[in-house]
Amino acid sequence: MQLLAQQAVQGVIPDVAWSLIAPFVVLAVGGILLITITSVVPALRFNGFPAGFTILTAGVSAAFLIPVWNRVTDDGPQSVVGGALAIDHFSLYSWGVICLAVFGVGALLDGYLRREGLDGPEWYVLMLMSASGGMLLVAAEDLILTFLGLEILSIAVYVLAGLHLRRSDSQEAAFKYFVLGALSSAVFLYGIALVYGATGSTSLSVIAGARADNPAGLNPLENSSMMLVGMAMILVGFAFKVSAVPFHMWTPDVYQGSPSPVVAFMASAVKAAGFAGLIRVFWQGFGWYFEDWRAPMIVLAAASLLVGSFLALPQTNVKRMLAYSSIAHAGFMLTAVQAIASDDTEVSVLAAEALLFYLLAYTIMVVGTFGVITLVGAGADGRGDGAHSLDDYVGLARSRPLLAGMMAVLLFSQAGIPFTSGFLAKFRVIAAAADSGSYVLAGIAMLTAVVAAVLYLRIVVSMFLASGPVVAHAATDAAVDDEADTEDGAGAGDDHGDDEPVDGPEVAMPRPAVLAIFVAAAATIALGILPIVDRGLLTDAATALVALK
Repeated sequence: MQLLAQQAVQGVIPDVAWSLIAPFVVLAVGGILLITITSVVPALRFNGFPAGFTILTAGVSAAFLIPVWNRVTDDGPQSVVGGALAIDHFSLYSWGVICLAVFGVGALLDGYLRREGLDGPEWYVLMLMSASGGMLLVAAEDLILTFLGLEILSIAVYVLAGLHLRRSDSQEAAFKYFVLGALSSAVFLYGIALVYGATGSTSLSVIAGARADNPAGLNPLENSSMMLVGMAMILVGFAFKVSAVPFHMWTPDVYQGSPSPVVAFMASAVKAAGFAGLIRVFWQGFGWYFEDWRAPMIVLAAASLLVGSFLALPQTNVKRMLAYSSIAHAGFMLTAVQAIASDDTEVSVLAAEALLFYLLAYTIMVVGTFGVITLVGAGADGRGDGAHSLDDYVGLARSRPLLAGMMAVLLFSQAGIPFTSGFLAKFRVIAAAADSGSYVLAGIAMLTAVVAAVLYLRIVVSMFLASGPVVAHAATDAAVDDEADTEDGAGAGDDHGDDEPVDGPEVAMPRPAVLAIFVAAAATIALGILPIVDRGLLTDAATALVALK
């Protein structure tokens, strides 16, 4: 940013290299185009156009990643826009994970908004804007740009959390998220100011190379108090964003009150961008101080694993259960982050691979899981978003066996059952922690993995084994029925009739959402069996990450 400012003063226009940042530009411009098109042609505001446009935009953005990846492979990492953005395999991999999340959540939103009578482009525009902020955060090589990306990522999600205007829970969730998010942003920004005071720069590369006195006469190695406090404050800002204990207090309430597809986006794209931004800042900018920040990372990881796993057990609301589950998953990812801070380059690469694989696997798992929650949450009348207790899942395997089966696969993966991506993700993280010498943390991770398995099995038992009273369900909303796709090909509201009792919840099955859930479940199994991303994308991205120091 300082270089950009100097160039602006000198009247020099920096080389933007649009071809290299095309994936980011597509998402950002896609949001602008969507709101413009639907404003000029109001008829396109409904009937699936915004969802289709969003999914297409995410697909085009992902497609642009391929030539950019190949170019980086041939020419090496690139620094563009006056050194403000880093285009390397790590940032491109993270961009791909964000595109994947947008693709899946876009499919979930379509049926949800139709059944709630909220169909319109606003949701999709905000999601595209938030995703573009996440891309900016991931690739930023300057702390000011990092903050800008973090705010673009967050502010849109604050609005999305409260956009269901007919639900007071949604308004409450948005208010809590906004207030605590604003506080964490202020702490983050003050941390940037302290780091600037200690080093005389906000550029990550300059901060990493600060070994002598800065213009203020401070040496960050000898006068390290300001630097350490600044790093601590920046860590607090990131810890809030990724739901790490003790900065997790907002998570259960916000997950419970926010619209279910929005929670899917929070738990996937927002968390992935938060972790990618965290490791870039701390490894590239503060890598010289890794012995100072590794210990706090270990404490955060252990606390997140223990609190997330044990506090999830007494919950009876499925969204709150998975909120605490997301905190535990954040603990696993933080375990990988601290393992990257190793003197052994080989261990660092293995830890980086573990983190990146976990980000991909968790994004797929959580989008699919909250896809099922979105469908079941409508309840008996086919509208609303409040049927999230364990009792609402009783008998789902009898009324919707396909949906229950896919949910079981996704939950087994989160529990770390073998032959799923979740098992490999947790195994990689625990192995990396052990290789880095963090044996106690690895032991805590193994313990909490077993404890968390009980949580997921409770939901599976409700779906497949628990029995409840036979109840009658009302017909689903006509707009949803038109798009419904059941296992036998009939409309979702026609399987049992309007008054015929069924032994399990009757759930509408809009085709885009069911397809997204099916793809997530299939990918979860595929990633657990086949080395789809190993010896290629994953290794290249991990190597690029470790090379940032």
